[in-house]
Amino acid sequence: MCRHLAYVGGPVTLHELLFGAPHSLAEQAEHPRHQQSGDSNPDGWGVAWYEPGRGAPHVYRTVTPIWKDDEFARRSVDIECTTVLAAARLASPGAALDVSGNAPFVAGPWAFSLNGIVRGFTDGVGDELRSRLEPERRAALMGDADTEVLFGLVLQRIDAGAEPYEALEQVVAEVLAITTGRLNLLLTDGTTVYATRQGNSLFRLGSLFASEPLDDQPAWREVRDGTVSRHDAHGGAGHSIGKDLS
Repeated sequence: MCRHLAYVGGPVTLHELLFGAPHSLAEQAEHPRHQQSGDSNPDGWGVAWYEPGRGAPHVYRTVTPIWKDDEFARRSVDIECTTVLAAARLASPGAALDVSGNAPFVAGPWAFSLNGIVRGFTDGVGDELRSRLEPERRAALMGDADTEVLFGLVLQRIDAGAEPYEALEQVVAEVLAITTGRLNLLLTDGTTVYATRQGNSLFRLGSLFASEPLDDQPAWREVRDGTVSRHDAHGGAGHSIGKDLS
Protein backbone atom coordinates (compact mmCIF):
# COMPACT_ATOMS: atom_id res chain seq x y z
CA MET A 1 0.00 0.00 0.00
CA CYS A 2 1.01 3.65 0.36
CA ARG A 3 0.24 6.70 2.45
CA HIS A 4 -0.76 9.86 0.66
CA LEU A 5 -2.27 13.30 1.20
CA ALA A 6 -3.60 16.28 -0.74
CA TYR A 7 -4.30 19.83 0.41
CA VAL A 8 -5.71 22.97 -1.17
CA GLY A 9 -6.23 26.25 0.67
CA GLY A 10 -4.27 29.08 2.24
CA PRO A 11 -0.48 29.14 2.09
CA VAL A 12 1.32 26.44 4.05
CA THR A 13 4.88 25.18 4.10
CA LEU A 14 5.57 21.70 2.86
CA HIS A 15 7.26 21.02 6.19
CA GLU A 16 3.98 21.44 8.07
CA LEU A 17 2.29 18.62 6.19
CA LEU A 18 5.15 16.31 5.33
CA PHE A 19 7.43 16.44 8.35
CA GLY A 20 6.28 18.80 11.09
CA ALA A 21 2.87 17.50 12.16
CA PRO A 22 2.73 14.93 14.98
CA HIS A 23 1.60 12.21 12.55
CA SER A 24 2.94 13.81 9.37
CA LEU A 25 3.27 11.94 6.12
CA ALA A 26 6.83 11.00 7.08
CA GLU A 27 5.67 9.65 10.44
CA GLN A 28 2.71 7.68 9.09
CA ALA A 29 4.80 6.31 6.24
CA GLU A 30 7.17 4.73 8.75
CA HIS A 31 4.62 3.95 11.46
CA PRO A 32 1.16 3.65 9.87
CA ARG A 33 -1.87 3.18 12.09
CA HIS A 34 -4.50 2.30 9.48
CA GLN A 35 -2.55 0.41 6.80
CA GLN A 36 -4.04 -2.90 5.68
CA SER A 37 -0.91 -4.50 4.22
CA GLY A 38 2.72 -3.82 5.01
CA ASP A 39 4.04 -2.22 8.16
CA SER A 40 5.86 0.70 6.53
CA ASN A 41 6.31 2.45 3.17
CA PRO A 42 10.04 2.35 2.43
CA ASP A 43 10.10 2.35 -1.39
CA GLY A 44 10.53 6.08 -1.96
CA TRP A 45 8.17 9.00 -2.03
CA GLY A 46 7.24 12.11 -3.99
CA VAL A 47 5.48 15.46 -3.78
CA ALA A 48 3.92 17.91 -6.23
CA TRP A 49 3.27 21.46 -5.03
CA TYR A 50 1.69 24.51 -6.59
CA GLU A 51 2.44 28.18 -6.20
CA PRO A 52 0.01 31.03 -7.07
CA GLY A 53 0.28 32.08 -10.69
CA ARG A 54 2.11 28.93 -11.76
CA GLY A 55 0.01 26.52 -13.85
CA ALA A 56 2.15 23.41 -13.51
CA PRO A 57 3.39 22.01 -10.22
CA HIS A 58 6.91 21.60 -8.98
CA VAL A 59 7.70 17.90 -8.58
CA TYR A 60 10.15 16.00 -6.43
CA ARG A 61 10.46 12.19 -6.42
CA THR A 62 13.06 9.89 -4.90
CA VAL A 63 13.61 6.26 -3.91
CA THR A 64 14.77 7.41 -0.47
CA PRO A 65 12.22 6.67 2.28
CA ILE A 66 10.55 9.91 3.29
CA TRP A 67 11.56 9.54 6.94
CA LYS A 68 15.22 9.36 5.88
CA ASP A 69 15.11 12.27 3.42
CA ASP A 70 16.76 14.78 5.73
CA GLU A 71 17.90 17.08 2.92
CA PHE A 72 14.41 17.66 1.55
CA ALA A 73 13.01 17.95 5.07
CA ARG A 74 15.36 20.90 5.60
CA ARG A 75 14.41 22.45 2.24
CA SER A 76 10.70 22.05 2.92
CA VAL A 77 10.75 24.60 5.73
CA ASP A 78 11.18 27.36 3.14
CA ILE A 79 8.77 26.04 0.48
CA GLU A 80 5.37 27.71 0.73
CA CYS A 81 2.49 26.64 -1.46
CA THR A 82 -1.30 26.60 -1.74
CA THR A 83 -1.84 23.06 -3.05
CA VAL A 84 0.07 19.86 -2.32
CA LEU A 85 -0.18 16.22 -3.34
CA ALA A 86 2.32 13.79 -1.80
CA ALA A 87 2.69 10.04 -1.47
CA ALA A 88 5.00 7.58 0.29
CA ARG A 89 5.33 4.27 -1.53
CA LEU A 90 5.13 0.61 -0.65
CA ALA A 91 5.60 -0.91 -4.09
CA SER A 92 3.07 -3.43 -5.34
CA PRO A 93 4.38 -7.01 -5.72
CA GLY A 94 6.39 -7.35 -8.91
CA ALA A 95 6.85 -3.61 -9.46
CA ALA A 96 10.32 -2.17 -10.04
CA LEU A 97 11.80 -0.15 -7.20
CA ASP A 98 12.54 2.83 -9.40
CA VAL A 99 11.63 6.51 -9.17
CA SER A 100 9.60 6.09 -12.38
CA GLY A 101 7.06 4.18 -10.30
CA ASN A 102 6.67 6.81 -7.59
CA ALA A 103 3.63 9.02 -7.25
CA PRO A 104 2.72 11.73 -7.75
CA PHE A 105 2.51 11.40 -11.50
CA VAL A 106 2.20 14.75 -13.25
CA ALA A 107 0.95 15.88 -16.68
CA GLY A 108 0.30 19.54 -17.44
CA PRO A 109 -1.56 20.99 -14.44
CA TRP A 110 -2.57 17.57 -13.10
CA ALA A 111 -0.99 15.53 -10.29
CA PHE A 112 -2.19 12.06 -9.29
CA SER A 113 -1.58 9.26 -6.80
CA LEU A 114 -2.98 5.87 -5.84
CA ASN A 115 -3.10 4.38 -2.37
CA GLY A 116 -4.00 0.81 -3.10
CA ILE A 117 -3.47 -2.04 -5.50
CA VAL A 118 -4.87 -3.35 -8.76
CA ARG A 119 -4.85 -7.09 -8.15
CA GLY A 120 -3.39 -9.15 -10.96
CA PHE A 121 -1.75 -6.11 -12.53
CA THR A 122 1.43 -8.04 -13.40
CA ASP A 123 -0.57 -11.12 -14.48
CA GLY A 124 -2.51 -9.71 -17.41
CA VAL A 125 -4.72 -7.05 -15.85
CA GLY A 126 -2.09 -4.38 -16.47
CA ASP A 127 -1.83 -5.35 -20.12
CA GLU A 128 -5.61 -5.17 -20.47
CA LEU A 129 -5.72 -1.70 -18.92
CA ARG A 130 -2.81 -0.46 -21.02
CA SER A 131 -4.58 -1.64 -24.15
CA ARG A 132 -7.41 0.77 -23.35
CA LEU A 133 -5.08 3.77 -23.52
CA GLU A 134 -4.77 5.69 -26.76
CA PRO A 135 -1.49 4.87 -28.54
CA GLU A 136 0.21 8.19 -27.74
CA ARG A 137 -0.71 7.97 -24.08
CA ARG A 138 0.39 4.33 -23.90
CA ALA A 139 3.72 5.20 -25.53
CA ALA A 140 4.30 7.94 -22.95
CA LEU A 141 4.31 5.51 -19.99
CA MET A 142 7.68 5.70 -18.25
CA GLY A 143 7.50 2.78 -15.81
CA ASP A 144 5.57 -0.32 -14.81
CA ALA A 145 3.41 1.10 -11.99
CA ASP A 146 -0.34 0.54 -11.87
CA THR A 147 -0.70 4.15 -10.70
CA GLU A 148 0.73 5.55 -13.92
CA VAL A 149 -1.68 3.49 -16.05
CA LEU A 150 -4.67 4.61 -13.97
CA PHE A 151 -3.53 8.22 -14.33
CA GLY A 152 -3.47 7.78 -18.10
CA LEU A 153 -7.00 6.41 -18.06
CA VAL A 154 -8.20 9.32 -15.92
CA LEU A 155 -6.61 11.92 -18.20
CA GLN A 156 -8.07 10.20 -21.24
CA ARG A 157 -11.56 10.63 -19.83
CA ILE A 158 -10.96 14.25 -18.86
CA ASP A 159 -9.74 14.97 -22.38
CA ALA A 160 -12.94 13.37 -23.70
CA GLY A 161 -15.06 15.82 -21.68
CA ALA A 162 -15.64 14.10 -18.35
CA GLU A 163 -15.55 16.15 -15.17
CA PRO A 164 -12.51 15.13 -13.11
CA TYR A 165 -14.60 13.45 -10.41
CA GLU A 166 -16.49 11.56 -13.13
CA ALA A 167 -13.19 10.41 -14.64
CA LEU A 168 -12.12 9.02 -11.26
CA GLU A 169 -15.45 7.24 -10.82
CA GLN A 170 -15.26 5.75 -14.30
CA VAL A 171 -11.74 4.44 -13.81
CA VAL A 172 -12.60 2.88 -10.45
CA ALA A 173 -15.60 1.17 -12.07
CA GLU A 174 -13.53 0.07 -15.06
CA VAL A 175 -10.87 -1.55 -12.89
CA LEU A 176 -13.37 -3.28 -10.60
CA ALA A 177 -15.19 -4.68 -13.64
CA ILE A 178 -12.16 -6.84 -14.50
CA THR A 179 -10.41 -7.41 -11.16
CA THR A 180 -10.48 -6.53 -7.46
CA GLY A 181 -8.38 -4.03 -5.58
CA ARG A 182 -8.19 -1.03 -3.32
CA LEU A 183 -8.46 2.23 -5.22
CA ASN A 184 -7.99 5.37 -3.17
CA LEU A 185 -7.18 7.97 -5.82
CA LEU A 186 -6.09 11.59 -5.37
CA LEU A 187 -6.13 14.09 -8.24
CA THR A 188 -5.55 17.85 -8.34
CA ASP A 189 -5.06 20.62 -10.88
CA GLY A 190 -3.77 23.05 -8.25
CA THR A 191 -7.16 24.60 -7.49
CA THR A 192 -9.35 21.59 -6.63
CA VAL A 193 -8.64 18.26 -4.98
CA TYR A 194 -10.59 15.17 -6.03
CA ALA A 195 -10.45 12.02 -3.91
CA THR A 196 -11.92 8.54 -3.96
CA ARG A 197 -12.05 6.18 -1.05
CA GLN A 198 -12.37 2.59 -2.23
CA GLY A 199 -10.99 0.04 0.20
CA ASN A 200 -8.27 1.91 2.11
CA SER A 201 -8.30 4.48 4.90
CA LEU A 202 -8.93 8.15 4.13
CA PHE A 203 -9.62 11.08 6.44
CA ARG A 204 -10.44 14.74 5.85
CA LEU A 205 -9.90 17.96 7.77
CA GLY A 206 -11.38 20.85 5.81
CA SER A 207 -9.76 20.63 2.39
CA LEU A 208 -6.93 18.38 3.56
CA PHE A 209 -7.24 14.69 2.70
CA ALA A 210 -4.85 12.13 4.18
CA SER A 211 -4.60 8.39 4.58
CA GLU A 212 -4.36 9.03 8.32
CA PRO A 213 -5.02 12.11 10.48
CA LEU A 214 -1.91 14.24 10.83
CA ASP A 215 -2.70 15.12 14.44
CA ASP A 216 -5.27 14.59 17.20
CA GLN A 217 -7.66 17.40 16.28
CA PRO A 218 -11.24 16.17 16.84
CA ALA A 219 -12.37 17.83 13.59
CA TRP A 220 -10.86 15.06 11.46
CA ARG A 221 -13.57 13.00 9.76
CA GLU A 222 -13.24 9.57 8.20
CA VAL A 223 -14.28 9.66 4.55
CA ARG A 224 -16.98 7.11 3.80
CA ASP A 225 -15.87 4.11 1.78
CA GLY A 226 -17.17 3.90 -1.79
CA THR A 227 -17.27 7.68 -2.28
CA VAL A 228 -15.72 10.41 -4.40
CA SER A 229 -15.15 13.95 -3.09
CA ARG A 230 -14.38 17.33 -4.63
CA HIS A 231 -12.95 20.18 -2.55
CA ASP A 232 -11.36 23.54 -3.22
CA ALA A 233 -10.19 26.25 -0.85
CA HIS A 234 -13.80 27.28 -0.14
CA GLY A 235 -15.34 23.90 0.57
CA GLY A 236 -16.69 20.95 -1.33
CA ALA A 237 -18.94 17.91 -1.46
CA GLY A 238 -18.85 14.16 -1.76
CA HIS A 239 -21.15 11.39 -2.94
CA SER A 240 -21.34 7.63 -3.35
CA ILE A 241 -19.56 6.49 -6.47
CA GLY A 242 -22.11 6.13 -9.25
CA LYS A 243 -24.49 8.80 -7.94
CA ASP A 244 -24.84 12.47 -8.86
CA LEU A 245 -22.61 14.88 -6.97
CA SER A 246 -24.65 16.80 -4.40
